[in-house]
Amino acid sequence: MLEPDDGTRLTEGPALVQRIADPAPQKDLAPEAGSIDRYRLQEWLTFIGTELHKQFSPLTNPSMPSEAKALFRDKIMARLAYVNQHLAERDYLLGATFSVADGYLYTVLRWARSLSMDISHLANVVAFMARVSARPAVQQAMKAEGLAA
Repeated sequence: MLEPDDGTRLTEGPALVQRIADPAPQKDLAPEAGSIDRYRLQEWLTFIGTELHKQFSPLTNPSMPSEAKALFRDKIMARLAYVNQHLAERDYLLGATFSVADGYLYTVLRWARSLSMDISHLANVVAFMARVSARPAVQQAMKAEGLAA
């Protein structure tokens, strides 16, 4: 949840990250509102939220049967194969520039590691993780949160 000084409240990840990016356009974390690139950003934020993020929830539910968890793992891996293919032609989701969608994807991919999901065969995803992990701001944020990059 994010509560800016104006008293509004935002609760969904895609809205939050755009609200964080927009006041600092010089950081180039989100394309200009109304541009086709912004719609591509929103497309990726939605994909990550619905096709990846949401699929991880059952894996952390102790009452979920292992057979069901296996189905969700397979679904996640299929989606990650799509991401892997997309990253074959670019460093980040939108191209050469890191965006808030990359930060969201990085977070979700870290969940795969914490759940012992082997993504080592997804070479472009692995390279993406290394690129994002090497970013000084990511290292600083991970340190502040007490997490290893």
